[in-house]
Amino acid sequence: MSSPIANKKSSNPIDIHVGSRVRMRRMMLHMSQTNFGDALGLTFQQVQKYEKGTNRISASKLQQSAHILQVPVTFFFEGAPSAPGASQAKGTAPSPPYVSDFLATRDGLALTKAFMQIKDKKLRRCIVDLVERIADH
Repeated sequence: MSSPIANKKSSNPIDIHVGSRVRMRRMMLHMSQTNFGDALGLTFQQVQKYEKGTNRISASKLQQSAHILQVPVTFFFEGAPSAPGASQAKGTAPSPPYVSDFLATRDGLALTKAFMQIKDKKLRRCIVDLVERIADH
């Protein structure tokens, strides 16, 4: 008899990445999970499972999502981890996972938008220095 933990499958890293990109773009458009789900013909709970990578998004739902979120389907795969045995495409440098993870949060998106509105380069550099010092503590 196998334990329930042994039967629980873990999410595929690519499904997690695609889900986080869906969440990031949805949040950029200030769209709720409910509104996005309605547009897809799904419940907000199903959207949550997609965004966490718990459930895999079918090709048709991914294409529909791209249309709703106004991005090409390739957007969802930008910076995705390589499949085992696959070689990295020449000339591409994916963003580290923490970049997508950060931008997929409400605070990360708000901080990025506010930071980009600061036009003074010296002031932006001072803010980066301050945050780095805080992080070092």
